[in-house]
Amino acid sequence: MKVLLVYAHPEPRSLNGAIRDFAVQRLRGAGHEVQVSDLYAMQWKPQLDASDSKAPKTDAPFHPSLDSKHAFDNGLQSDDIASEQHKLRWADAVILQFPLWWFSMPAILKGWVERVYAYGFAYGVGEHSDQRWGDRYGEGTLAGKRAMLIVTAGGWESHYSARGINGPIDDILFPIHHGMLYYPGFDVLPPYLVYRTGKVDEARFAQIREELGERLDALGTTAPIPFRRQNGGDYLIPQLTLREEVAPQAVGFAAHVDGGRR
Repeated sequence: MKVLLVYAHPEPRSLNGAIRDFAVQRLRGAGHEVQVSDLYAMQWKPQLDASDSKAPKTDAPFHPSLDSKHAFDNGLQSDDIASEQHKLRWADAVILQFPLWWFSMPAILKGWVERVYAYGFAYGVGEHSDQRWGDRYGEGTLAGKRAMLIVTAGGWESHYSARGINGPIDDILFPIHHGMLYYPGFDVLPPYLVYRTGKVDEARFAQIREELGERLDALGTTAPIPFRRQNGGDYLIPQLTLREEVAPQAVGFAAHVDGGRR
């Protein structure tokens, strides 16, 4: 497989740095091709703005989505954006690795998504009608590829449990899993999570290597999270709400996961 690892941590000597190095070594040792986008080392520009086009419009206000579409359609995207899109096209699987900061990914990684996911590349594609509402949520330009998160968190695992103070980790990661990965078509694998990062000693790191190694060895075969397909019949179109007979007792994020396909 061809694997792109998008890495977001400012300190290469950190636990995240050690995990990244192990993941790359394990994947390459298994015969996979690996590219790494180390966003801090690349000094990635996180903000989406008019400079993302090589020929920004000067006669009208900046419009994030429409200007993104114009640049994508006309080959005017900045070189850093075009390069990351090329890596995404190349990859069979994408791993996003980051520490959980303030209940989400670091700003630099969010900025990578905002800039690389251009209109026409990751969204705004496909037919919009009374039968379909675009190619998204299980379809789209990145369909057929796999994606997985490697996430570290300082809190205890119990803090992120179903009744934990921080809220369920599946809910916290839902906007990333469902919105940033499933939306443009990825098959989204369950995440690999490391809790209590401040307490990781040599014994715990050995356990992390063993657990993560098993997950990486199964990158091509692990069953994805069974999110419902937007155009698969579960949703009314164009309302995009679940049909009344579909999981009638389920609400919130969990309603969009088909428990029968687990």
